This record gives sequence, structure tokens and C-alpha cells, in this order.
Amino acid sequence: MFNLVLFGPPGSGKGTQSANIIEKYKLVHISTGDILRNEVSQETPLGLEAKKYMDQGALVPDEVVIGMISSKLDENPEVNGFIFDGFPRTVAQADALDNLLDFRQNPINLVLSLKVSEEELKNRLISRGQVSGRSDDTEEVIVNRIKEYHAKTSPVADYYQSKQKLTEIKGEGSVEDIFRAMCSVIDTFI
Repeated sequence: MFNLVLFGPPGSGKGTQSANIIEKYKLVHISTGDILRNEVSQETPLGLEAKKYMDQGALVPDEVVIGMISSKLDENPEVNGFIFDGFPRTVAQADALDNLLDFRQNPINLVLSLKVSEEELKNRLISRGQVSGRSDDTEEVIVNRIKEYHAKTSPVADYYQSKQKLTEIKGEGSVEDIFRAMCSVIDTFI
């Protein structure tokens, strides 16, 4: 089993590249946002627990999210592996995910970190907002999202670097060139 974390700031191309990786390597996509919405809509015990926090505008505790990820892993016992998208966002989450996967004897094999300049991120997010009508397309909101990423999420890269699982990929250029660079790294693990 191959487990991959795709990592990078907002606008770095994670969504585009996740789709390409899923198609080529037949990995199951684990998006914590999707899982949360699904568990809440199905009114599972974990979903009801998460809803209490979401209704208050609070973050869902890591234990609840890890429980949901564990359930998702249980639902897919015969897969090639998983690609984690949007999780982990903090070092505490990375540690909890590692503990869960180590217990199952299927650790994270690789963390790919897309490196993109802040100017390029701003341009991509503004362009995406104009096309999609998303509310995060103002420069002020974009700058705040990038700052939030650097403050809270980028330490996760240091965590995985210390475990020698992190590989940085230049996230600028054509989608195809970036995907080829990612595949050349993934192929050494599969």
C-alpha cells in the first residue's frame, strides 16, 4: 500500500495534481472536508459529534477527524493506497495521522510539497476566483490565506522533513511538467 500526502499552499495546484495522481496510480482520495460533510449528512456518530463543533463555528477536534479517517480506511481495505488532501494541517494532526497509520502498519510513504512563489499563488487564486466565482478571490483574503498557511501548516513540512519523507516539487510551469516531476518521485516508491 502506498500512502501519499500532497502538500502546498492555497493555489499551488494540489487539486489538479491530486486528480492526475488518483487517475494514474488508482489511489483513494481522502479529503477531510469531503469526509466531514459526508459524515454529517449521514448523521453518523462521528458526524453528529463534528456537527456540534461546526454549528458553533469551531474547528472539529483532531480526534474526531482522525476517527473519520480511520473509518474511511476501514471502508477501503483492498486499495493501492491513499492520497491525503487537506490533512494534516498541523504538526499535531501529522503526528496523529502517523500514529493511526503506523498502528495499521501502512505509514505515510511520501509527502510531496508543491513550491510556488507568493506572486504566482496570488495570480492563480485571483484568476480561479474570476472563473469560479469563489469568494476567496480578493487580494486581501488571498494574502491572509497564504499567511495562515505559512503560520500553521508549513511547520508540517518540517515535521515530515525530519522523518525524511518530504520531497519538494517546483509547482510552477505546465501542469504536465509538474505532474511528470511528481511521477518521477512517486515511481521510486511504487
